[in-house]
Amino acid sequence: MVQVLLVVLVAVLAGGLLYGMAAARVVKQYERGVVLRLGRLHDAVRPPGFTMIVPGVDRLRKVNMQIVTMPVPAQDGITRDNVTVRVDAVIYFKVVDPASAVIQVEDYRFAVSQMAQTSLRSIIGKSDLDDLLSDREKLNQGLELMIDSPAVGWGVQIDRVEIKDVSLPETMKRSMARQAEADRERRARVINADAELQASKKLAQAAQQMSTQPAALQLRLLQTVVAVAAEKNSTLVLPFPVELLRFLERAQQGQEPRPPVGAGQPDPEQPEEPSTAKAPVMDPSVTEQTFTDRPLPDAPLTDGAAEPDGVPEFDPEALPELDPEEPPGRSRTRPFTRH
Repeated sequence: MVQVLLVVLVAVLAGGLLYGMAAARVVKQYERGVVLRLGRLHDAVRPPGFTMIVPGVDRLRKVNMQIVTMPVPAQDGITRDNVTVRVDAVIYFKVVDPASAVIQVEDYRFAVSQMAQTSLRSIIGKSDLDDLLSDREKLNQGLELMIDSPAVGWGVQIDRVEIKDVSLPETMKRSMARQAEADRERRARVINADAELQASKKLAQAAQQMSTQPAALQLRLLQTVVAVAAEKNSTLVLPFPVELLRFLERAQQGQEPRPPVGAGQPDPEQPEEPSTAKAPVMDPSVTEQTFTDRPLPDAPLTDGAAEPDGVPEFDPEALPELDPEEPPGRSRTRPFTRH
């Protein structure tokens, strides 16, 4: 009898051990357990740690509660301004309701992936190319709202959606490069024109200041010579202003500066026209005589003596009139005045 009791006891202990091994479950810290008893959802979600289920009656589903990083495959689309692009993204989400993630959707990972792809295509069609390249933050928020709306019923929360890369056709890249180059050139020309305008204003002010002090022109000329001579050892040919010579001449003579030409007075440096020039006044005591290349006689001439042979008698009326505009002739005789 005792032997029968021992056998029964051992059998009960063995059965209890087997039952405990079959019913024992361990839920990790980042997981939650969803129990389906006879196909129906059990009331409580099993927390992390050791838990027991009814073998053959309960079925435990473990749901990962960590944030899942899922890449969205690249999607081809046409933007609102008719540009073909290829865009890929990445999505971050996590499960906040394990029971809904198990009951409401067959595979919540696959569902979130498909929803992200369709939402990405919709965003591409509603946006311009400039928005895809420069205003990605706004597109990310819109894409997150589009995915998060249906995912709420699946017990999934979308944390963040990021557009990774936007691939453009080669022709579009070349067009954008030409546009950027033209814009840079336009800005460079505008800056250069602005600099020329400012420089012209400063030069006008400098010229106005130098006009009040003519000596500043000489100082500026000397500064230019020094600056050029410091770079290369070469011969410099610089034009010397005539106004500077006139200023130095007047400063040396101690005279006041004359008024500029055109103020109602004639230019002192310009010679008068030959037609309007006044004839020189001759001294009546000056006697005009004509000399030739023939040798004079040895004996001196007296007042009552006759002219030597070969020397014509002097006639004042026979002298030719001199014209200032007429070039000198080839005659060997010329007037000579003697005081």
